[in-house]
Amino acid sequence: MTATLSIHDRPNASQAEPLLRFEGMGLAYPTPKGPYPVLENINFNVEAGEFICVIGHSGCGKSTLLNTVSGFAKPTSGQVLLKGAPIQRPGPDRMVVFQGYALLPWLSAYDNVALAIESVKPELSEREKRDIVMEHLAMVGLTAAAEKTISQLSGGMKQRVAIARALAIRPEVLILDEPFGALDAITKEELQEELLQIWNTQKCTVLMITHDIDEALFLADRLVMMTNGPAAGIGEVLTIDFPRPRSREDIMEDPKYYELRNNALDFLYNRFAHDDDAS
Repeated sequence: MTATLSIHDRPNASQAEPLLRFEGMGLAYPTPKGPYPVLENINFNVEAGEFICVIGHSGCGKSTLLNTVSGFAKPTSGQVLLKGAPIQRPGPDRMVVFQGYALLPWLSAYDNVALAIESVKPELSEREKRDIVMEHLAMVGLTAAAEKTISQLSGGMKQRVAIARALAIRPEVLILDEPFGALDAITKEELQEELLQIWNTQKCTVLMITHDIDEALFLADRLVMMTNGPAAGIGEVLTIDFPRPRSREDIMEDPKYYELRNNALDFLYNRFAHDDDAS
């Protein structure tokens, strides 16, 4: 089932046009045997300032779904609209942070962020560009590492650079494709906390793929749960209405946390289990 839900700490969101709309969206890839349907009949609204997490089994089209927002993939049926206009191509109003960082390893952390700003806002003065770079490196705790090359940084620091680079051009939509999946548990929790602080400051809209239910329950306003492919769709949408700012300890002591967690587990491992999940 799907739902249209209020946005916590986002007054007047329900009165405005949704920032993003998926209208009967489907996507199929051509194959020698005919079209292979990845997604089918996606109908979903995202309000400005929402934090949305998307979860589902591998192969259910999560990345493809977000690629239609970034402009890396085009629907073969229906449409995806940003502020009422169909998305046709990638643009700086939608920035992506990948699990694999996608940084230039021979450049410094500073230069990776500066390159993005130069590409999108070349009219700014050199001082303005530098101020923006340093502001966003400070935001992710990397001021002291600004001149280090990417190859000198840890995995967590690389992902911080990628987040700083994406946010430095002030996108309306931040798209995160399982950004913390390759990190150790401690670094992952640290970055989750930092991401929430940045989101509260920047007020951008976040779409994030995750395989971690606990991560989604800590971060998101809503959790979109995908059915299995082919022809995957939105099976259910959970409202996560813990008050913000959130404390990990507080929400884990709330009985509703385990109700939501069990609902998500039941969806993934009972109602839409893969064959190898049965055990």
